[in-house]
Amino acid sequence: MTPGGAWSGGSPPDSTEAAAAGAGWGPETGAPGAGLLVVGDVVTDVVARHRGALATGTDTVAEIRLVPGGAGANVACWAAHRGCRDVRLLARVGAETAAWHERELVASGVRARLVVDAEAPTGTVVCLVDGAASAERTFLTDSGASLRLAPGDWSDALLDGVARLHLSGYLLFSAPGRALVAVTVASARARGVPVSLDPASAGFLAALGAGRFLDLVEGVDVLLPSRDEACLLAGAPVPEVAAAELSRRIPLVVAKQGADGALVAQGGAVRARVPALAVAPRDTTGAGDAFTGAFLAALLTGAGPEEAAEEGCRTGALAVGRVGGRPPRAVSQDVAEEASGC
Repeated sequence: MTPGGAWSGGSPPDSTEAAAAGAGWGPETGAPGAGLLVVGDVVTDVVARHRGALATGTDTVAEIRLVPGGAGANVACWAAHRGCRDVRLLARVGAETAAWHERELVASGVRARLVVDAEAPTGTVVCLVDGAASAERTFLTDSGASLRLAPGDWSDALLDGVARLHLSGYLLFSAPGRALVAVTVASARARGVPVSLDPASAGFLAALGAGRFLDLVEGVDVLLPSRDEACLLAGAPVPEVAAAELSRRIPLVVAKQGADGALVAQGGAVRARVPALAVAPRDTTGAGDAFTGAFLAALLTGAGPEEAAEEGCRTGALAVGRVGGRPPRAVSQDVAEEASGC
């Protein structure tokens, strides 16, 4: 546990830091399982849906909602929604919203392990959604406590019963997060657990640098970039070329193309082009996370990459018809509160 951190979602760890963090998550230490562990971010989304250009210097009418979000948390919730029965999440939040976020995650079928940061607030993202432009969104991001998730919050016991590890790319945009990625990938590889990663943000990725990013994700088995992220990472303007090129370094690349579906690339070539479903979008926030969660859930049930991408496209279409980045709740609030009685 890093300094200033507490534990939400169970009894706090003892003085051996996170040594007991995985207790109750799966079978005995080292045993295989079918669980999905997501390591990433939990944030509070302020979603403002407006129509047309913002009126600078005055009022713009908007529909505003406060909803739970975060790329890592969204992926976990969508994976649970699409049938993965054992989804776990490791993240860091501020004390002011820790209980709310834990309840929301449990209500979506996710077993949350939240480190409560005594010094930083939960991250907040203002999502400006233009209803007159295919529900395209612009983010104003304060990552808050999520930037402070670090190796001290990790324990190898968190992998007990886990069949897949997924990392949010937002981890790579802070020094503690980059160190955590190295530790988690090494732990997963030692156990033979495949690792997937979503680059998360073309803007942050450009600042980090494509070369540095690719070095940092050495050892990752599946990369799930957006169209812009794939092109930026490969230095290629054509998504098909970018996906193929990236698959020379990473065994499986699934490039999310929004309304154009997805590309599945392996061994330096695009192996499948998966079409999207036609849908009238309300809010594209979290659509890529929905794709990723459903894709991983499908892989865990034995689907191949193309079939899993088809499930991802179906789920992405469902996501854009909702406001916010999360699926409908999996269980009632009463059940959620009882389950989180921790």
